[in-house]
Order: sequence, then structure tokens, then C-alpha cells
Amino acid sequence: MPVLSGLGLYRFYHAGDEETVALKGVDISLEAGDFIALMGPSGSGKSTLLACLAGLDDPDGGVVEVMRERMSQRSESHRAGLRARHIGMLMQSGNLLDHLDVAGNVALQRWLSAVPPRGDGADVLTRLGLQHRTHSLPVMLSGGEAARAGLAVALAASPPILMCDEPTAEVDASTERDIIELLHEKQRAGVAILVATHSAVLARAADRILHIADGRLS
Repeated sequence: MPVLSGLGLYRFYHAGDEETVALKGVDISLEAGDFIALMGPSGSGKSTLLACLAGLDDPDGGVVEVMRERMSQRSESHRAGLRARHIGMLMQSGNLLDHLDVAGNVALQRWLSAVPPRGDGADVLTRLGLQHRTHSLPVMLSGGEAARAGLAVALAASPPILMCDEPTAEVDASTERDIIELLHEKQRAGVAILVATHSAVLARAADRILHIADGRLS
């Protein structure tokens, strides 16, 4: 039974008289314990697809369901509530609130989820090598540290679904291995994982690779 699905997804963008079709009838589903890598060139629709599946954007056509509840064509507050309860989301930027330190960002995500998470949040920070950055503000973090802190926030409430957009783009090879090990640990715990990536190393760690080009999956 899918925990996340998108059926017949279309997304259009307009700039003046020009129309860009970012998604063209995309069908995708994830079940508990799936680990899927999404690959494609820049501008192929990877980020748009993740945003629609997470309810950060609304498709112009098609239906997104999360835990058998409709996400698409619902109010922004409804989508935000579903996302907070069920989805951990790591985007390429904007994952951290600038006025909160790393621990505060993690704590806020746990509070927003309204679901009692396991652990106290410190464990995932330690696993990601951020135990010394607990009280650092985002402006004090390197690019790689910010990416890892964003992943910690995405995992803060032990969500059943995890979506990541280029989670290893700004980290070194050793940190990428650590992130992959953590993703496999979450997969074994039943988390459904969808990762958009250009990294061949990360893609090979997934159980399945989907390719997207010109808004179509293959």
C-alpha cells in the first residue's frame, strides 16, 4: 500500500506569453521501506516533482496522496499539516530558520509535527557529526554543515516519508557515506525515501533509480 503517490501530475509555469511544462503526466508511488533515487539534468523537473509531492507546490493536474489522504488541491494549511505529520523534507535551501540555532530548528520541527517522536533529537545530530554545532546559528555553518543540519530537521520527528533534494551536493565523500548509512538505517526502519540527486554514489545506494527528463519519468 503506497504511503505516498502522485498520479498524472502536471505542472505549468508562465512567464509573460511563454509557458513551460515542468511535469508531464508523472506517475510515482512509494511504499514503506522504499529507497528511490530520482536523477535527471538540471531543469528536468526533479525539484518541481518533490515540491508537488510534499505539498510545497500544487500540481496543475493530477492527484497527490499522503498516507491515503489527498494532499493536492487542498488549502495551504491542510497541506502544511499533512506535511508536518508525515513528511520529512530537505530542500536545496531554506531548511533552517536563521534566528534559531541548530537545536532550536530541530525542536521546532518536532513541535510542528504534533507526533511524539522517538529520542530527544540529539542522536541524529550526533550521527550527522553536528554535536559541536548544536547551539550554532545557520549563518555560522558551512555549506555542508547546513545541509546536514537540514537533514537533521527533516528527520527530527521520525517521519514515515523522507524526501531530499540533493542531500550530498555540498559534502565530502566521507560525509556522503555517513548520510547514505543513515538513510539505509531509516529505510530498514520502514521509512519511504525519495532522493533527487546528481550523485552516482548516492543513486547506487538506492534500491531503484528513476530518470526524469523534460518533465517525464522513465
